[in-house]
Amino acid sequence: MQRLSSPSRPLLSSVASRWWWPPALARRLDPPLRRVSSEATWGQDVNLHDSDEDPSSATKARTTEIVIKEDEEEASDYEYNLGHVLEKSGHRDGSMYRAIGWGWKRDYSLGDRSETRLGAMVFSDPAKRMTRPCSMLQIFSLEFAKIPGNDGLVELYGYVAARDDVDKMLNYVINISRNSHIGAVLEGSLINMGGGPKRGIDLVDEAIIEYDMRIKRGRQERHDLQLIDGATILGPHGTWDRPFTYDISNDCGGTVNITLARLSWAVEATVEVLISEVQDGFNMSLRCFTSGFDSEIRLFNGAITDSRGLKRSVVAVMKRSYIRLKFKVVAPSCCSKSQYRCTYKAKTHGHNAREIKTDFALISVKVTWSTLP
Repeated sequence: MQRLSSPSRPLLSSVASRWWWPPALARRLDPPLRRVSSEATWGQDVNLHDSDEDPSSATKARTTEIVIKEDEEEASDYEYNLGHVLEKSGHRDGSMYRAIGWGWKRDYSLGDRSETRLGAMVFSDPAKRMTRPCSMLQIFSLEFAKIPGNDGLVELYGYVAARDDVDKMLNYVINISRNSHIGAVLEGSLINMGGGPKRGIDLVDEAIIEYDMRIKRGRQERHDLQLIDGATILGPHGTWDRPFTYDISNDCGGTVNITLARLSWAVEATVEVLISEVQDGFNMSLRCFTSGFDSEIRLFNGAITDSRGLKRSVVAVMKRSYIRLKFKVVAPSCCSKSQYRCTYKAKTHGHNAREIKTDFALISVKVTWSTLP
């Protein structure tokens, strides 16, 4: 494994610790990539298109690693240990909250633990002041890749959040309290992101990804096992506007895979889904594909028993590209299965709407477009 040293360029302020962007891309313009998932073919889909659809369609002494996964046949030549978790960024040992008036902690207001007050769809109304599309960060998935000690089923809690230059507050990608009943999680399963961040994540300059995830072990928190803990700064440089997978691991032996990408010249798509006129209970999954990539974003997977709205989801989409939503509806009492697909071309403001009539319910879809503040 090839270890990369940090660049000499100072980060944010003269006392800041480390800066990183995927260094494999500095080595060659088009490195081989292994994508986490492929866009599945569901057979006979019922296509619901707009007229503009694409026709081609940490604890003390913590050491944390982030590894880029490359193509299997070239893994020996293109595997990198980035190791760029910021120093003194641990939550459990309290180092995150010390010396908050200096360096990157000051620049990103680490002393303020508030959630971002800005929501999505700020500039969806064309009558309002408009801003241009910009580079945005899209997190495609979080995978519980390795369980410490091979414990099998475990209870996972904690958060992953972003801080950007929009307001530098916590923009939660996932946030699960210790007392939440999320059930058991198996090794290799995806962690439910529940719609993702509250708003789009700006990556014109730098952004911080902050994380503190633990495994519940008993009644008291002090007995819990740390999974990942720390913060990482993402820089806007490099040609990494395609999905990459990073392994974030800790001394305890656990690993979380994060698949993300910087999307250049992107806008914010807010996906809202309302289920009404429910005739009978059914299971439904909703997956999203953005900007022509085959890495999926799972927006929902569960049972529908009565009329309800799904949690709003925010997705970054490159301008002059498309967002594709794929619904799969299955009746639990029989083998009946239906698939539906909606595709929308990205725009800077306004919205698209569609109704899908199924044998079990009416599915109303609305996608609202906006640039970031």
